[in-house]
Amino acid sequence: MMARYVLPELRYDYSALEPHISARVMELHHGKHHAAYVKNANAALERLDEALGKGDFQSVVHLERTLAFNLSGHMLHSIFWQSMGPDGSEEPGGDLQRVIERDFGSFDRFRRLMNEVAASIMGSGWAALVWEPASARLLVAQIYDHQSNVVQCGIPIMVIDAWEHAYYLQYENRKSEFFDSLWNVWNWSDIAGRFDAVRGTAVGLRGAADAA
Repeated sequence: MMARYVLPELRYDYSALEPHISARVMELHHGKHHAAYVKNANAALERLDEALGKGDFQSVVHLERTLAFNLSGHMLHSIFWQSMGPDGSEEPGGDLQRVIERDFGSFDRFRRLMNEVAASIMGSGWAALVWEPASARLLVAQIYDHQSNVVQCGIPIMVIDAWEHAYYLQYENRKSEFFDSLWNVWNWSDIAGRFDAVRGTAVGLRGAADAA
């Protein structure tokens, strides 16, 4: 039986991130938007398996694109929810802070870069802090929709959702206020744990740097 993707349960109540993110926004964003990506990813994977089983390769290109969009949406939202919490701290500390300062010059510069990358997206997308294993460094990537313009081999460890459904009900057109508010709810322990898990990743390519 094929494994199915599931909507992850939050580690906190929908109201736990108020006033920075309202309970109503969380309810719609997690319970409706994210749930739809999970449902559509499962459906696309099933249809892709069926098409391959029938030798219907003409359908594969469309289904691969549909799967990439919805599965990437599922993964990015899962990171987003898990990276936040009601007891957020201002800065991560430890090795993550050290590497952020090494790769971006300072934590404040990194924070400003993340906000600017999110705010300057034309249309829908994400700002993502990614570990780029070939150069063994952190980068900030601008993701269009859920999967376009990604850094190949880059592993996201922290993301900002810049789709309108993430903020418009509460912040209307003041999306920069939403991005600023997120820095009150980041769960740096979770983000640092993901960083520790991926920083030793090797891609097996010539010219790749040693991990930091």
